Amino acid sequence: MATTSQISRFMREQLSQLYPEQEVQAIIYIVLQDVLNYSPVDTVLRADFEQDDVFVDRIKAITARLLQHEPLQYILGRARFHGHDFMVTPATLIPRPETERLVDIIVDRHGNTPDLKVLDMGTGSGCIAISLARALKFAQVDATDISAEALAVARQNATALKARVQFMQDDILNPDPQLRNYDIIVSNPPYICLSERAAMEPNVLRYEPASALFVPDDDPLRYYRAIVLFALNALVPHGWLYLEINRRFPQEMQSLLTRTGFTDVRIINDQYGNPRFAIAQLP
Repeated sequence: MATTSQISRFMREQLSQLYPEQEVQAIIYIVLQDVLNYSPVDTVLRADFEQDDVFVDRIKAITARLLQHEPLQYILGRARFHGHDFMVTPATLIPRPETERLVDIIVDRHGNTPDLKVLDMGTGSGCIAISLARALKFAQVDATDISAEALAVARQNATALKARVQFMQDDILNPDPQLRNYDIIVSNPPYICLSERAAMEPNVLRYEPASALFVPDDDPLRYYRAIVLFALNALVPHGWLYLEINRRFPQEMQSLLTRTGFTDVRIINDQYGNPRFAIAQLP
């Protein structure tokens, strides 16, 4: 047995060696909510409550996995994205807050337009496709991924969140030419150069799928070229392309889109001030 405050103190002492103080506190709140169903207020009001050993052991096990740099989202099996909990596994990337901004950009522009046809290429957990299916009016949303395991997770998320999305196995680098007549194509493809690995956190490198993260240093736009060329035929006239990009290559992305024939090409910063999104319209 241990009290809530003792549990919090144990986690803080253990995790402070790896995480900054603010992040440690956030982790404690999330774990106590998951295991004890406690809100942050409950952790204060019930600080002296003694918790059953089964809960204490569960929290200790989570802490041990965190000390191995395993992402909390994989440990709990879920990640928060655009106001909803999404199931995640090591077969899928963990959704990032930056990508929520990509969904918002699309919804802000197209939220009042009904019956749009949307394609999400490289859907992973399905977070973009499902969020758009829920936010856009009567949209037909299709989503592709090369990984059968990721598609299985995405389908479970769509069912849980009551979103109508058609998932298909397909390769971004060799997309099915029968996928046509989309008003919107969106993608957050692999874009991190292998040389950037050294600056990345161990929890990403050890646990998230490398195939969904990295591209060769000598060909950083390989997925974007495939997407852009595909979009030329797959979008309807005046259709829109929305991409999450590597902040190192905004000029190269703008040049690729302009050179290929897209108009109204824009690079948009994320909430941290980094060039993170490219949007363009087909003439």
